[in-house]
Amino acid sequence: MSGIIVGSVIAAGASIFGSISAGKRAKRAQKEKTRLTGELDELEKNRQAIINPYEGVTDLSSMVSDLSAIASNPFDSLSVSTAGAEMQAEQTDLALANTLDTLRSTGASAGGATALARMALESKKGISASIEMQEANNNQLRAQGEQNLQSIKLAEAKRVQGALMGEAGRIQQADVSGKEFVYSEKERRETEQLNRKQAQITGQAQAAAQARSDQSAAISSGISAVGNIAASGAFAKKPSTETASDRRLKNSIKIIGVSESGLRIYSFKYNNITHGEGTYQGVMSDEIPKEAVVKHSDGFDRVNYSLLDVEFKQIIK
Repeated sequence: MSGIIVGSVIAAGASIFGSISAGKRAKRAQKEKTRLTGELDELEKNRQAIINPYEGVTDLSSMVSDLSAIASNPFDSLSVSTAGAEMQAEQTDLALANTLDTLRSTGASAGGATALARMALESKKGISASIEMQEANNNQLRAQGEQNLQSIKLAEAKRVQGALMGEAGRIQQADVSGKEFVYSEKERRETEQLNRKQAQITGQAQAAAQARSDQSAAISSGISAVGNIAASGAFAKKPSTETASDRRLKNSIKIIGVSESGLRIYSFKYNNITHGEGTYQGVMSDEIPKEAVVKHSDGFDRVNYSLLDVEFKQIIK
């Protein structure tokens, strides 16, 4: 029977110690979860604002020049060359004059002079026809030159228009692509931070839940062990007593030891002598398993020392 009692006492002590340890782990995990949740809220609050990547697009089209003005019609200033024709006319007039002088000096008939005059007239008609032909040719060249000039101007205008549109599109695309890249990269990094923080919070929540589960298991084990001890009569000389052990009822509190189950043992005095005079040894109700704490109608905790491995006693009168 003594072996059962010893084993039960050891099991009860271990369960109490495990319960206290699990409770501390649960509190630490809950505290860490609270801290991480605050950091997550801060990250959420400081996330970058959604941007319009098309805002503020600049245009470099002013750098493109219209070169159509430098095109010209090379045939626009053509003129009729009359110098040769005028010289030919002068020579014809001179020859006619010389011939008339010869006829006059030789006494030739007037019919010869008329024939010469007719020849001179025909010669001048040929000169006029040559001038008109040059003018017609020049007009044709001018028309061709003007047509070529218009083609050059149209081609240059199309080139300029295409360059303007292409440059405007390139600038807009580059600006939009750059802003989209920066925004996407920042969003990716912030999302990774949020995910990591949430994973940490989840981990701490699971740790707290596991610790509370361990604490419940330890308490259940302790209760079972205490029941075994009680059944064996080990506590026959230790009746169930409820002693005022609320920290608020005490003063001069000093730790003087630790029990086998890990409970801290204190020395203290009561604020009100109705609870006792002198110095006592015992525990604090906020540090022990809840099963050993009794809520009194006066609002202060009482402790059932029959469930603990700490003795409550007066050590100085």
